[in-house]
Amino acid sequence: MKLATFKIDGKKKVGLIPSAFERRIYYLSDMTGGDSDIVSLMEEGEDFLLRLEDLDRQVSENETLQKDLTDLQDATLCAPVERPGKIICLAGNYRAHIAESGYVEPEQQSRFTQQLFLKPSTSLIGDGDVINLGKQNVKVGWETELAVVIGKRGKNISEADAYDYVFGYTILNDISERGLNSRIESRHLREMDGFCDWLAGKWFDGFAPCGPWVVTKDEIDDPHNLKIQFYLNGELRQFGTTGEMIFSIPEQIAYISSIMTLEPGDIISTGTPPGAGLGDKANSLADGDELVSEIKGIGTLMNKVRWTN
Repeated sequence: MKLATFKIDGKKKVGLIPSAFERRIYYLSDMTGGDSDIVSLMEEGEDFLLRLEDLDRQVSENETLQKDLTDLQDATLCAPVERPGKIICLAGNYRAHIAESGYVEPEQQSRFTQQLFLKPSTSLIGDGDVINLGKQNVKVGWETELAVVIGKRGKNISEADAYDYVFGYTILNDISERGLNSRIESRHLREMDGFCDWLAGKWFDGFAPCGPWVVTKDEIDDPHNLKIQFYLNGELRQFGTTGEMIFSIPEQIAYISSIMTLEPGDIISTGTPPGAGLGDKANSLADGDELVSEIKGIGTLMNKVRWTN
């Protein structure tokens, strides 16, 4: 099943994209009691999923309910989870991406530890939204990633229990400013400035396109067997599979939850395969660029760039 946050006639709603109608959406008014959000529905737990499964079946079979379906082309998709408590991202979770970043990888995985950073919820935008760049931006890249949406609260979660805390999956494009503050000629560099610039370069508004919807975990047989592709203006720039991750999703959930409590709606972005615009001649986005991220079994996320100075 697919859940989406969308806007129609200026009003934001949550909807189900029924299994039998891939390009239509059913407003969850009866289930939400109004214009609720996906996170509040997740907090209802297993009962919500059971009701959702029943509704999916009813819409597929009931012609009266089908009259209430809305064409996706008549709706504006938003980021499916608009105000997550946390967006937790993994850096360097694909070996080939580590290599293209100019780093030497350890020979054994046991010598790695997971590298985490956060993005603010204000960086989230949805499918079709514009990535706005301005005078602070210098060199902006892309990183298409599988994102895990957490469905229930947990701390110190074991790897064996990790999937019990997963609600579903979506796509996140970790847009990254790679030249922040580099134009300040008189700048006196301190020891950690390079790292801090890299980190702050992840935080711009609109630097986490996400969507187009959340696919519930029951729809994905193996989240480590999904093809990832990214196209820049129609040209294939990233290609890989989630099977190339260094740290699996259960390992990520176990490690992250040993540090912080995970809550419904939290997003874990699991890292990017190679081809993220590093080390090539076209390593920065430009005004008018079209970005298309695809993950098998989830969908397609499209955004365009507007660069104004």
